[in-house]
Amino acid sequence: MERLENRAPWDSWKLYNMSYEIAKTNLITDFQGLQSPRYLPNLTPLAHQLEVAETVIERMNGKAILADEVGLGKTIEAGLILKEYLIRGLVKKALILVPASLVNQWLDELNQKFHIPALQYKKNYDLNYCSVVVMSLDTAKRSPHREKIYEQDFDLIIIDEAHKLKNHKTQSYEFVQNLKKKFCLLLTATPIQNNVFELFYLISLLKPGHLGNYESFQAAFSASKHNVEHDEYLKELVNQVMVRNRREDTGIEWTNRNVEIIPIDFTKEEKEVYDLISDLKNVSTVFSDAFSLITLQREMCSSKEATALTLTNMLDKCTKPEDISYIEVIIGKLMSLEINSKAKKAYEIISRVNGDKVIIFTEYRGSQTYLQWYLQSKGITSVTFNGKFSKSKREWMKQLFEQKAQVLIATESGSEGINLQFCHHVINYDLPWNPMKLEQRIGRVHRLGQENDVHIYNLAIQNTIEDHILDLLYVKIGVFEQVVGELDDILSRVNVP
Repeated sequence: MERLENRAPWDSWKLYNMSYEIAKTNLITDFQGLQSPRYLPNLTPLAHQLEVAETVIERMNGKAILADEVGLGKTIEAGLILKEYLIRGLVKKALILVPASLVNQWLDELNQKFHIPALQYKKNYDLNYCSVVVMSLDTAKRSPHREKIYEQDFDLIIIDEAHKLKNHKTQSYEFVQNLKKKFCLLLTATPIQNNVFELFYLISLLKPGHLGNYESFQAAFSASKHNVEHDEYLKELVNQVMVRNRREDTGIEWTNRNVEIIPIDFTKEEKEVYDLISDLKNVSTVFSDAFSLITLQREMCSSKEATALTLTNMLDKCTKPEDISYIEVIIGKLMSLEINSKAKKAYEIISRVNGDKVIIFTEYRGSQTYLQWYLQSKGITSVTFNGKFSKSKREWMKQLFEQKAQVLIATESGSEGINLQFCHHVINYDLPWNPMKLEQRIGRVHRLGQENDVHIYNLAIQNTIEDHILDLLYVKIGVFEQVVGELDDILSRVNVP
């Protein structure tokens, strides 16, 4: 107004040049290559992470499964892609769905490393005014949060640990399927957990029809849970929507991974109780449920404490005197056992690692409690870690393990979301049905920042249900390698001393 009223000159060569330089700096003249690294002073991405971000943006149109092996930085890759789209103005609103235990980790990475002002979802927030929101998938899929999220038009959805979506029958899968989204990233090191159809459903989320419908996919590849034909063609289709780096592809020098299966023999007394449990199916129709019987057999291979808990619960449901009598006999023999052969072997391994830190993974809380008591009786300090712990307690246990205790005894919840590179010995005390859970466990220690060779000890009781578990694990690993690609060693063959 001052220039207009005083008839002052309109032009200023200096201001024009300054405006020109600003416009030129902000101009993105070519869609090839990434702009985001220039805006990230606190982050030096690795070559494979930059390559993944470029591939997803330039070739996959922002819809991809990021399936790098555990510990290669899928969070960094997703952050790069999000930052790139924000800079280019192609993403204004983003929703990041993660396991509850990883919410804080994602917030820290996005805010500190990527300068993305991400918010943790709170129930009183108006999502219309939130650009980048991080929240737990379990919270998001429940009312009233689900309805609030459905009202939003998100440009980008990121889902961490996407294998947990499993298939179209789960509530999580249905929730994600109904979200409005322009771009979508699914992060998982293990896109096939138990069967090949899990990968089909993940890809169908990203690009419906890319592998046909369920029936045509099944017919075209003669697909069953643990087998496919024409696997090279299928792999080619999968690679159009999935990026996967293995450790050996990154150009980084990794420490070695030494894996061995350690066979263990039951004592005569333990075998007697195991056989009595196996005979439950012949005693009464009450015990004809195969799943319950297999659970009991697996628990017996773990600890008498885990087994006794299940048997006691069964006892409460029995009405026939002969059933009650049979279970009481088993419980009596069980509680008189003085030796746990598997725990004894675990102690031998811990004793010979010269004070190095060790993680023990067990499937059962009863075994977790017993192992802590058993190791304490041998003079070995330990802390426990399980899914019942709050976020702050989980962090406290991790610190105690790093600074004080020699052993961390974790249930399955300890195999995701915590980074423990300061440890390089892992004892798989109980084997899971799912080989990818083994990979997740090992990935807690064998990841970027690990400076020592990693030693994995898979314990297995011979001539028990654990023989069958091993056989099935090999089959499932074969399916994964057929369709997705090779895996690092997670099992090895039996090492007979």
